[in-house]
Formats: sequence, structure tokens, C-alpha cells
Amino acid sequence: MILVTGAAGYIGSILTEKLINSSCQVIALDNLSRGHRSAVHQDAIFIEADIGDQSRINNLFQNYKIDAVMHLAADTEVERSFIDPYRFFYNNVSCGINLLDCMLKNNVDTFIFSSSAAVYGEPVEIPVSEGTPTNPINPYGETKLMFEKILYWFNRTKSLNSICLRYFNVAGASAHLGEDHKPASTLVAAIINVAIGNQEYLPVFGNDYDTDDGTCIRDFIHVADIADAHIKALHYLQTNKGYNIFNLGNGDGYSVMQVVEAARKITGKSIPVKICPRRPGDPGKVISTARLAVSELHWKPSFPKIESLIESAWLWQNQHPHGYDDA
Repeated sequence: MILVTGAAGYIGSILTEKLINSSCQVIALDNLSRGHRSAVHQDAIFIEADIGDQSRINNLFQNYKIDAVMHLAADTEVERSFIDPYRFFYNNVSCGINLLDCMLKNNVDTFIFSSSAAVYGEPVEIPVSEGTPTNPINPYGETKLMFEKILYWFNRTKSLNSICLRYFNVAGASAHLGEDHKPASTLVAAIINVAIGNQEYLPVFGNDYDTDDGTCIRDFIHVADIADAHIKALHYLQTNKGYNIFNLGNGDGYSVMQVVEAARKITGKSIPVKICPRRPGDPGKVISTARLAVSELHWKPSFPKIESLIESAWLWQNQHPHGYDDA
């Protein structure tokens, strides 16, 4: 039985769906602060709770035979992490430690962590590998790096087996599930919101970066490929105990305006943009290499082109123009 935290969120719901379709039993845990109950697969055991609630989380491990934890619950908005860093360090670090404590008290030793490319900050090299120096430039990235280090020491001192999956920019949707955040938390979802008429224009934060068109360049990865990597990481930990880090990206970079132009072609919409000042904590260019995940996890992106990510998100949004029913 797999415990998925943040299971009502964008990535967590699609991961839960994929696990159940792979014949896994899933406990879907979420406090519904930003997630959607209707996004959770009907065959999952849903528990509404906060990972900071030690009593409830400990009871959860006592009441169910949990074999592994996939930890996705977190605050993720970079801009907000500057406004309310306390919330980010509390939810992403302190509450995560509570989850680890409850796991170990109940003899669960397998943990897969949803980390982020934000740990690299402004990368000193392109493409970014797992060996690239980490230097977060926002509180969100710092919380992810701190928790990675906690997992390293829990492996050394408590024999906790863990994998940190450093996501690059997640986008896309499955046939039934997609992103429903207000405001949208990913670039592709924000673009689709404009295309469908839910938003007047797309704010583009900075057009003076050292790139061909002046806008940030990112490496985009389909959410279904992220979910697939979690399952492969789980299989890897069954025979490869210890602590590991893997990048999850496509290895290609697209600027914000390149993504907008691709979306205009796919949707047939004009998608107005408004150039805004840079946001604090945004690096100019981040492109990954995921060769380690390919060789060790036997994982490979199934959706390498930005068009396939946009198309799946556009299809889902058209089917759910106002998001989930409980939005």
C-alpha cells in the first residue's frame, strides 16, 4: 500500500490515478487547502488531514499497512515564498519531518520525495545535472534543498531509503485530470487559461533576460512522465537501498514566448501577453539532463515536445472550462 501526500493536487492526483491503474493500493492524503476532492481517484482511500498533525498521521500508519510514501504535499509558489517564508519552511520542512518521524516509528523505510529544479537556483552550467552545485535563489527552493539534506542524514542515521526527484517545469494533463489552481501555478496552465477566456492576458515576467527573445527559458516535462518516474523510483528502491537524486526533465529548453507561440498555433487563439517586471527568484535559463534517470530508473519521457504538453492541457481545459466541480 502506497501513501501519497498531496494526492488531491495537480501532480498528486495524476500520480494516484497512475498507481491505481498499475494495480497499487493507494491512500490519498490531502488537507484540501489547494487540492480538489473530486480529483482523487474513486478507488483510492481518501484521508483529509494535514501532515503536520502528528496524532492523525501516526494513527494513519498504525491503521494501515503502508509500504512506501510518495511525498508531494508542499507549498510551491515561488513568488509567495518571498511574502510568507514562514509558511513555506513550516509546511515544506517542519511538517515533512513530522511525516518522517511517524514513518520511522511505524517501521516504514521507503520514501520518494517531490523535489524541484529550484534547488539549483541560477545554474552555473547548462545542462543541469545532479552534480551541478545547488544554490537556491528563493525560499521555496531552499525548503526543497533542506528536505533533501534531511533525507540524506535520515538514510545515514536511520536507514531510511529515499529518492529525491527534482522536477523541472511540469505541464500537461491526463485524459481525466489536469491543473486547476487559481491563479494557475504553471506557465502552460496560465497560457491555456487565457486561451479559453478565463483570463484577459498572460503576464510575462521580464523580457530582458540573456536569451534570444529576452524571456526565461525552461525545460518542460509532462505530468504523466513525472508520475511514471515515481513508479519506476519505487521499483528501483526495492532492490537499490540508500539515498539517490534524479533530475526529471526533457533536456530541451523553450522560452516563455516560444511556448506562447506554440499555444497560439494549437489553440487558434491570439493569447494576449503583457510584459511585467521580473519576479524575484526567477533564474533566466534552466535546462536539464536526465541521463541518470534514464540509465538507472529506465525512465524516458513519452512526451518530449512542448506541443504535446500544450495539446493535452488544452483538451482537458476545454472539457473542464471551470476546473473541478468542487473548485
